[in-house]
Amino acid sequence: MTGGEELEVGREAILPLVEEALRICKRRVETGRVRVSVSTETEERVIREMLRSDHVEIDRVQLDRDIAPGEATPGIRHAADGAVVIPVFEEVLVIEKRLILREEVYLRVVIAEKAEEQTMTLRRQRAEVERLPPQEGHAEHDAQGDPRP
Repeated sequence: MTGGEELEVGREAILPLVEEALRICKRRVETGRVRVSVSTETEERVIREMLRSDHVEIDRVQLDRDIAPGEATPGIRHAADGAVVIPVFEEVLVIEKRLILREEVYLRVVIAEKAEEQTMTLRRQRAEVERLPPQEGHAEHDAQGDPRP
């Protein structure tokens, strides 16, 4: 039975049903290539910077002064010029034992600055990208990566 026929009463008709199926395949196609070249440039550059260094100057001042009994012993102090003064004591045995201030040590911090110059090599890379046509005789591939005829 086709589209325009009539069916008699009491008769059966079998209608075939058709369905279309869709199958999608992918393939890889080389459309071109690229070439990347990397080059490194160097540049000599002079850098200047102030560098600071500290050192300590030590002056010893001989005093040889007796400390009287009951007199407070001098402690560490700061002089007017910023030096740290450290007293050095020695007990000396004489007919009687006395505390004698032998010397004081003056410590001064001296700051020195000097210009330092060094030549440094700086590197810089550049990338150049070049588009190339597809390679001749290159096979196409399907979605699984297999070559297609």
